[in-house]
Amino acid sequence: MQQIARSVALAFNNLPRPHRVMLGSLTVLTLAVAVWRPYIYHPVSTPIVKTIELEKSDVRSLLPEASEPIDQAAQEEEAIPQDELDDKTEAEVGVHEYVVSTGDTLSSVLNQYGIEMGDISQLAASDKELRNLKIGQQLSWTLTDAGDLQRLTWEMSRRETRTYDRTENGFKMTSELQQGDWVNSAMKGTLGGGSFVASARDAGLTSGEISSVIKAMQWQMDFRKLKKGDAWSVLMSREMLDGKREQSQLVGVRLRSDGKDYYAIRAEDGKFYDRNGTGLAKGFLRFPTSKQFRVSSNFNPRRLNPVTGRVAPHRGVDFAMPQGTPVLAVGDGEVVMAKRSGAAGYYVAVRHGRTYTTRYMHLRKLLVKPGQKVKRGDRIALSGNTGRSTGPHLHYEVWINQLAVNPLTAKLPRTEGLTGKDRSDYLAQVKEVIPQLGLD
Repeated sequence: MQQIARSVALAFNNLPRPHRVMLGSLTVLTLAVAVWRPYIYHPVSTPIVKTIELEKSDVRSLLPEASEPIDQAAQEEEAIPQDELDDKTEAEVGVHEYVVSTGDTLSSVLNQYGIEMGDISQLAASDKELRNLKIGQQLSWTLTDAGDLQRLTWEMSRRETRTYDRTENGFKMTSELQQGDWVNSAMKGTLGGGSFVASARDAGLTSGEISSVIKAMQWQMDFRKLKKGDAWSVLMSREMLDGKREQSQLVGVRLRSDGKDYYAIRAEDGKFYDRNGTGLAKGFLRFPTSKQFRVSSNFNPRRLNPVTGRVAPHRGVDFAMPQGTPVLAVGDGEVVMAKRSGAAGYYVAVRHGRTYTTRYMHLRKLLVKPGQKVKRGDRIALSGNTGRSTGPHLHYEVWINQLAVNPLTAKLPRTEGLTGKDRSDYLAQVKEVIPQLGLD
């Protein structure tokens, strides 16, 4: 080491004097920079701390899902194609309906549609009997422009209907008792050159009754595909009061197409089954992938844009997943849309019967085409990161009766049938109904 130092010193001394001066100056400057530490003034006084109070609406903007692009307009950019089978009467516009089934509670029914627990609690407080919903009863409700619950109607029985209206102090309940007589009315028709809707209207069915027929048969028949010569028969139970029809309930349907008969008959639970008591609904998968992935953004129809402060609904859930993950159809249905569209990127929409629709967005590759029939579990696309997206994920939506619901909690169709005494009672009812559904 000493020898190296002597060699360096000897070399330095042999340099011309101007070079030695320059090299020495650079060395001193380098050492000065290396050891220099700026002096920082630290005041003795206590630092100022400012407390910021956040409104409840502001807190939402700090949740994990707020990191996702919440100004998406994908849901509005491409509406699901509609047809005459989707027509609603003026009185039904904006009304959401639900038939109570096994395991339902007021909370589980309304919460899946994004109605807040505060509204549900106030509603239950207005009538304790709402905690005892029974299978087959029907709920219907309307919302305010802000998405709050405005009115709920509970059809407890054929005789009694309770209505709950929002007030400044919660909800106010009113009860209405019907005093009319229920009479079964059988109607039938044969398709000519027009559609089933036209044929049914000519036979005297209302728009609401036609809708109930289509929904009852939705898993067996595509009414758009019926042909000239196909025949149908419907049994309606109608309440008549002072010679006027007050309300009605579908009892049974028979449809003959290509020489084959299809039946749907209502049971006590409000659902429809075939002549043997077998359920007509086709079961759904809960998730659109073969395995579960992390939810990066939850369903939130009231989500606020933290920048604009305006409501920017997130009508589905986002699953974070690697690009190229196979996306599956959650149920049997028909592809009604498969294309690239703005913020949604590549996306697919599948219609399942007339009640359910599912949508899959930000895909990398489409594996299906519009009009194609798919089965539960079929691959319909590969996940991606197209459109307005912050990272690879799948945006998945479930719509029931043209209203978005929470895909993680929604009551999805199950393949089921009646058993035991329920089946025996149903088969006895079938023997009474079928003779009234004659076609000849």
